[in-house]
Amino acid sequence: MKTINNKGLLPKALFILLLFLVMACRNEKDVTVIKLGHGLSISHPVHKAMEFMAERLKEKSDSTVLIEIYPNQQLGTERECLELLQIGSLGMTKVSTGVLENFVPELKVFGLPFLFRDKDHRYKVLEGEIGENLLNASLPKRLKGLTFYDAGSRSFYSKSPMEKPEDLKGLKLRVMESTTAMNMVTSLGGSPTPIAWGELYTALQQGIVDGAENNLPSFYLSRHYEVCKYLMLDEHSALPDELLISTLVWNKLSPQEQKWVKEAAMESLEFQKKIWKEAELEALTEVQKAGVIVTNPDKEGFRELVKPMYEEFSKDPEMEDLIQAIQAVK
Repeated sequence: MKTINNKGLLPKALFILLLFLVMACRNEKDVTVIKLGHGLSISHPVHKAMEFMAERLKEKSDSTVLIEIYPNQQLGTERECLELLQIGSLGMTKVSTGVLENFVPELKVFGLPFLFRDKDHRYKVLEGEIGENLLNASLPKRLKGLTFYDAGSRSFYSKSPMEKPEDLKGLKLRVMESTTAMNMVTSLGGSPTPIAWGELYTALQQGIVDGAENNLPSFYLSRHYEVCKYLMLDEHSALPDELLISTLVWNKLSPQEQKWVKEAAMESLEFQKKIWKEAELEALTEVQKAGVIVTNPDKEGFRELVKPMYEEFSKDPEMEDLIQAIQAVK
């Protein structure tokens, strides 16, 4: 009878097993996971855009660079997320440039009422040389801007009727933690009250504030229309959202990985612009169905009241140059 010598098989089997374990460990180590925290709901167009970005990055990198998204302020408010980025405890976040101006003063220009002529003008500024320079303005703060997301135009809503600027007088209006936003509300006769976005619904219910200002999808998806039955489409400002990555995280990525991240972010912008328009139309339709009274005021009265803001900005030569450069974009 012929016997089989197993002496050589055991070392080979052990070698193959060891090789498999080494490769598995190496593959696991080679996967980079970037955590992204933000304050929006999962139904918001900007959240959907970031999901799109995560999927595109996964495809581009063959699953070696992944983004995990934590919405609804799970990891903190907008300001808290920015601070976590600065120390590298969080990889990415999305914030309004109104909040970001506290870290990057140049961005307060977006808070100026009626800065953009129309949507096309806004896109050309944000996606052109001026926009790229402003994305990089946060680098000294360990924050790298990747792209601007369209956040539409902001309008006022409240629990009392509004048809003209005078109707804002004396109202306690929620604003972001933005000096420019507070100055704007003050110029219009209101009383600016900074409140975190996640706390606003309760603040409206309890009468801590009488109203707020934001874009249509945010007004609808936050369900603020359940409390505030009056919406005045004055479209006073168009503060974009900004997608940022911590430079502490960015600098650890290889040049190829950085390229993938930037490409995925820019592709998500194009996706977001398409679904944003649909979200605005849906929001306006649904809040009106819910009984919200929508008015379209004459904007000239608002422009007149905020002129002092432009005069104040013009005292800073750099800010004056930036405003002129934006207005010169055709």
